[in-house]
Amino acid sequence: MKKIIVLLPLLLVFSTFYSQNSIDLTFTAIDGDNYTQLDSIIVMNLTQGFDTVLYYPDTVLSIIITGINQHFINESGFKLFQNYPNPVFENTTIKLKVPETGYVNLRITDVLGRSVIVSDQKLRKGTHTFKFIPGEEEIYFFTASYGKESSTIKILCSPSAKGRNALLEYSNQPNDNTTLKDVPQKRDLTFNYGDDLLLVGNYSSYQSGLTDSLHNSETYTFQFAFGVSCPGSPTVEYEGQVYNTVQIFSQCWLKENLNVGIMIPGYEDMSDNGLIEKFCFDNDTQYCNQYGGLYQGSEAMQYSTYPGTRGICPPGWHVPTDIEWRILEATVDSLYDIENEDWNTWGSRGYNAGRVLKSSYGWFEQGDGNGTDAFGFEGLPAGFLGEDETGNRVFVNRTFTGNWWSSSSYIIRDVWFYSSRISRNYAGNSGLSVRCIKD
Repeated sequence: MKKIIVLLPLLLVFSTFYSQNSIDLTFTAIDGDNYTQLDSIIVMNLTQGFDTVLYYPDTVLSIIITGINQHFINESGFKLFQNYPNPVFENTTIKLKVPETGYVNLRITDVLGRSVIVSDQKLRKGTHTFKFIPGEEEIYFFTASYGKESSTIKILCSPSAKGRNALLEYSNQPNDNTTLKDVPQKRDLTFNYGDDLLLVGNYSSYQSGLTDSLHNSETYTFQFAFGVSCPGSPTVEYEGQVYNTVQIFSQCWLKENLNVGIMIPGYEDMSDNGLIEKFCFDNDTQYCNQYGGLYQGSEAMQYSTYPGTRGICPPGWHVPTDIEWRILEATVDSLYDIENEDWNTWGSRGYNAGRVLKSSYGWFEQGDGNGTDAFGFEGLPAGFLGEDETGNRVFVNRTFTGNWWSSSSYIIRDVWFYSSRISRNYAGNSGLSVRCIKD
């Protein structure tokens, strides 16, 4: 007699494993308070590096997420995912999902249980990405602890890197390979829960941008007003000072550089002492009153490494992320669209974003000189606190340059008197300006 193998239970498991969820992203637009008809919408998946385009009247993107990706959801909501690639050659990506904002302890140990890296991170609700660069060990254990929960993954490394120290970096950054594909209403794309999205609305010759992480069905409203006070928030009072606001498409910014804290001399380092500290150019408070304070990066972020942290900004506001700066500079630039890969590069980029963001006064009158302040950002040439060739702290380049922190891994933006473009660079221990954006 032949054996009969019953496959039904296996098929049932397979069917359940590959069950599908649907998420709908719905888009609309306004100009001030008036409805505006979008020409098209670009949805860019920054995590996975692809995009799709919707053309009016199609303003709803229906995303099918297969059950294989549902490991982003569990009973508690806290989840540590296996790194990829594994084994590791140069570096590897580790994802961690946090159900609510809180502190997470990250610990990397070797096979003998010795701590290699220990880090306490305050992470917001959502999925976070880290890049791990291994050192000499061939096996590591990565443990994440959140509240009473703890999870560990095993990381295999081949070959080992002799003489190199292991490094863990927060890396929720755009994929540099993102390109625009002119394929309207494309749906056969892979989305995972927690993917970082850049959403771009096109209307006439203007663009408006938003960012979000993919978790649930949402309705997004692009704003196309600019150069006016933010609706409902024309001013913000914070620590005894009043700041004006400016709406620049879908972003609401403070119109002035932040000036908060107690002044300390430029030769001192700021510290995590419970007080907000600031530098004033040439150690003179009149320059703080004119240009705002200058801050070291850790102080500006209040010693958090999470992009988008409030830092020293008022409640309901935060230090802008690298991608939020990209949206600003791209929406005001006359030539380079948001989706253009030029914005992912380093150094001087764009066409005239610097000129239109610079104030119309106060800049050194050579080269490009004063800006047009076409969008009301009023970027002032506050200069910065740096180091000379001997390592001594010096205040330099007032009237020559404006430099602003992002909250993404010490990435900054700077504009110079001699150029109409805007630069994306790294900064170390410098004292730079801070401009806040509304949550």
